[in-house]
Amino acid sequence: MAITHAGETFKGLRIPKRTPNASKSHAVLVGTKDKPKIIRFGQQGVTGDRQPTARQKSFKARHAANIKKGESSAAYWANKVKW
Repeated sequence: MAITHAGETFKGLRIPKRTPNASKSHAVLVGTKDKPKIIRFGQQGVTGDRQPTARQKSFKARHAANIKKGESSAAYWANKVKW
């Protein structure tokens, strides 16, 4: 079930995808089918580390308040997908 919003096609709600030719590396569609919202997150060209590193710990500490906001936050999705 593909959803098209603002000229982009997503596989569904809350399914992140890579975004070529954009200022951010990923995008996700959140909300409802009637009222979707695009959230772009992640710096282009930067890969997240899956192993605990100082860089990962710094990211999580710096953005802890925003990660707690849930799905409507870009930090939540960056934490989930990139880190």
